[in-house]
Amino acid sequence: MQVSSKAIENGVFADKYGKRGSQFGANGMPTYSIPFEISGAPEGTQSFAVVLEDKDAVTAAGFVWTHWLIADLERASVAENESLSATDFVQGANSWASVLGQVDIEAASVYGGMAPPNCKHRYELIVYALDCKLGLKKGFRFNDLHFAMKGHILAQAEVVGEYDV
Repeated sequence: MQVSSKAIENGVFADKYGKRGSQFGANGMPTYSIPFEISGAPEGTQSFAVVLEDKDAVTAAGFVWTHWLIADLERASVAENESLSATDFVQGANSWASVLGQVDIEAASVYGGMAPPNCKHRYELIVYALDCKLGLKKGFRFNDLHFAMKGHILAQAEVVGEYDV
């Protein structure tokens, strides 16, 4: 299985998907979401789960920052800026809902774009092919997704891009 995103050019996410973009939600959270495509999903795939995370955020926030969580995605692509309008998949709360982000869970249950405060960060888009739908509710947290996926992952793929201060 492979995942790709036209948001990444030469290993770098385009400005519009983060703090140098033009679309923002609560507390300055960038909300113009990245597009991506999945190919080569294994036979028996019933849905996909998606995590966009920034492990380099540990240097600034003290923890891995979750920018986007998706569950029960039943198609192999998500269009640019679809996070705010899609109704056929479930989105979890991103880390903008953390103590540092100070955005409520409802407002943070969408794509929360890149805004590295201290240096260039790497952002990993990880897609999991699952043998079921998870049935999670809007606003679920990463740990809910992690434990719900256990025993159901058929394959996973990732793509990495950078975004600078």
